[in-house]
Amino acid sequence: MNLNFALILFLLMVATGLAWVAERLWFQPARTRRAALELERFDRDHGDGASLAAETRAALVTERGALRARIERQPLWLEYTAGLFPVIAVVFALRSFVAEPFKIPSGSMIPTLLVGDLILVNKFSYGIRLPVVNRKIVDLGSPERGDVMVFRFPKDPSFDYIKRVVGLPGDTVTYENKRLSLNGQPVPLREAGEFYDPERLSYAKQYVESMGGKEHKILTELDKPSFISDVDRFPFRDNCTYTASGLSCKVPPGHYFVMGDNRENSLDSRYWGFVPDRNIVGKAFFVWMNFGDLNRIGRFH
Repeated sequence: MNLNFALILFLLMVATGLAWVAERLWFQPARTRRAALELERFDRDHGDGASLAAETRAALVTERGALRARIERQPLWLEYTAGLFPVIAVVFALRSFVAEPFKIPSGSMIPTLLVGDLILVNKFSYGIRLPVVNRKIVDLGSPERGDVMVFRFPKDPSFDYIKRVVGLPGDTVTYENKRLSLNGQPVPLREAGEFYDPERLSYAKQYVESMGGKEHKILTELDKPSFISDVDRFPFRDNCTYTASGLSCKVPPGHYFVMGDNRENSLDSRYWGFVPDRNIVGKAFFVWMNFGDLNRIGRFH
């Protein structure tokens, strides 16, 4: 999920906005003045038409109207700049402050989200932020355990990632032997049959995990080794202890620990560290389309 579109949309809004202002303050009045002069000349050349036949008068009226329309017509370049400004401004405002669409590109959130799901992200659940720079200006709430959150990837903020919030600031997150614990308390986990992965044409063990008073499904393989390899040197790395059976991390203030629901196939906080609050984009909540499976449409948590 590349973030460049936000900047492109902002630049388009600025460019079309300048054209819209120029059209209202300069180009449109200039065309109106020119039309008035040309119509005055037309009337002088043709008189009031009182002595002309009805058909001739009607033809003059039509010609006069066509002349006015031709002069006052908006040039093509303004039609595709100033004319598009209201549409671009509305889209930018909705995308920046209400809801933003994303497409799921990978299987790290299976079974909650599948590859190809088109989702909506609530942009005000965690506060109102300035577009492009993503700076919070109004605090309306904070992520909760179990939320599916979109955020700017800490290693490369030009990309958006989506994961589930597991640990809040101050929490101790332990993931050992494929079992998750928060602040010393095991997160409830129970079997939920098998999940059929249409991409891999295979079945996988499925479990229900309870977190934040809500339940969600995950995929994991409890019989596989728990050792976490290829861990980055991320900020606050000293807050984490890695062992052969997993890890334990103390989440620093203003940061969050996130994991994918497809636990064996997700590069998340276990590998690259914590998500700072300034990187948060919003809360994912709705699949609005999946062209391969219309039954996917609906809310999720």
